[in-house]
Amino acid sequence: MVRVGILGAAGYTGGELLRILVHHPDVEIVFANSESNAGNKVADVHEGLLGDTDLTFTDEMPFDKVDVVFFCFGHGKSEAFLKEHEIPARVKIVDLAQDFRIKGDHDYVYGLPEIHKEAIRACSHLANPGCFATCIQVGLLPLAKAGLLTDDIAVNAITGSTGAGQKPGATTHFSWRNDNMSVYKLFKHQHLHEICQTLNELRPASAPAVCDTLNAAPAAGEITVDFIPYRGDFSRGIFCTEVIRLQGEEGSASNPTQESLVQLYKDFYQDAAFTHYADAAPDLKQVVGTNKAIVHLEKFNGNKVVVTSMIDNLLKGAVGQAVQNMNLMFGLDEKAGLNLKAIAF
Repeated sequence: MVRVGILGAAGYTGGELLRILVHHPDVEIVFANSESNAGNKVADVHEGLLGDTDLTFTDEMPFDKVDVVFFCFGHGKSEAFLKEHEIPARVKIVDLAQDFRIKGDHDYVYGLPEIHKEAIRACSHLANPGCFATCIQVGLLPLAKAGLLTDDIAVNAITGSTGAGQKPGATTHFSWRNDNMSVYKLFKHQHLHEICQTLNELRPASAPAVCDTLNAAPAAGEITVDFIPYRGDFSRGIFCTEVIRLQGEEGSASNPTQESLVQLYKDFYQDAAFTHYADAAPDLKQVVGTNKAIVHLEKFNGNKVVVTSMIDNLLKGAVGQAVQNMNLMFGLDEKAGLNLKAIAF
């Protein structure tokens, strides 16, 4: 049995993580930490858990009694927390913030199971990917590995209001969000860092580098990911389209046919636990409430490819993927606790 502690357990991600782990066959939740809710019952805050757990929030952090701790903090708080608190070396960490996603002076493994499964199994400290980053990457990974990303990539993605967290804000309350739509952080979303890092990791040496335009302007021959995020008038899910322009004559190695591209995706994801290729154009409700990622591809005008990808931002984009990674880290069935069903209507 894996003994689990959760920090920041009162927010959206904390609530979804508790919802999964309460029913996980191989997990015991030792503590759910929340300073602001200490002493309150979990089901009084996360009301959907009424009847599922008698757990109470605590302001204590008994790290000596757990095997793994989940950080459900806001971005920037994980690194600060670790400077002020000592966690035993034997205790594994799964961090849902962005603090350790970029390679640097730390030992955190970037936890994208579709390409990093063996590294995840071997690691003690894991940086869980961002929600937009996960959705965009699953749409581009096969093309990146095949060396087919040779021109600027246009990405549009729309996310639900839960992506902004539980704390109310001017762009999250119902009367503004309902029947509305807006763009934000045009070409400057922070998830571009990890997206570009992964695409450069996968690309063959012969393919052009992907420039992280948040850090520098593109050099000669480099390509960019031109990402426009949208706020949607729904609560959860991310729906993404990616436009890629291929080079050369159709049917050549640099410009495969529609059939060859579809097979490329099916082969790439044939062993993925939760990422699936859809033959028909999918819709968001196929993933909401699940840990699935669904991708679909169509080719136009001989050289233009449109990839559609979608996830539930709180699950495959956050805690569902975090539990998937925890399962791998402890040698459990990768799908344990994640048999979640889509909301059909």
